Amino acid sequence: MQINWAPAHCDALRECLANGMSFAEAADAINTMFGAAYSRNATIGRAKRMGLAALDQPKRLSKVPQESKRSRSHRNREDAAELKPEPPAAEPPRRLKLRCVQIRPRHLELIELEAGDCRYPYGGDAEGEAITFCGHPQRERSSYCLGHFNLTRGPGTASERAAIPVALRLVAAA
Repeated sequence: MQINWAPAHCDALRECLANGMSFAEAADAINTMFGAAYSRNATIGRAKRMGLAALDQPKRLSKVPQESKRSRSHRNREDAAELKPEPPAAEPPRRLKLRCVQIRPRHLELIELEAGDCRYPYGGDAEGEAITFCGHPQRERSSYCLGHFNLTRGPGTASERAAIPVALRLVAAA
């Protein structure tokens, strides 16, 4: 691996790229001329540091791609498919508001909440929509009432909740 490029090597790189050679071809030519061991990536890096515009060269194709028989036979079907009208775009699904069946929240504002009231929030989904809170008595060592505690955490231990999806009694709000 050579780190320093000799000025003659830089001139050869500039000349190779001016002649339309790829970076790999330029590396091979310079290695042959000077007995060096530059890689394609080394020539790309050096050309970039030299400010050569060869990086914008269009890539040359070695072979012109030919249409396969299969693509020609399917062309008529594709043309016919293009003539068919597009199906109408499906409406995005309506967002459902879910609530727990057994809990009828008191819808207290934040300043109305007292110590021991459930802090489960309702609303705030739309911009400017007020946020209210459940307000029922909290479960011991929790910020939520029993129903909202189970809604947010589910029954069982943390490992059980992670392993088995918890079935919650939810219905779509009308």
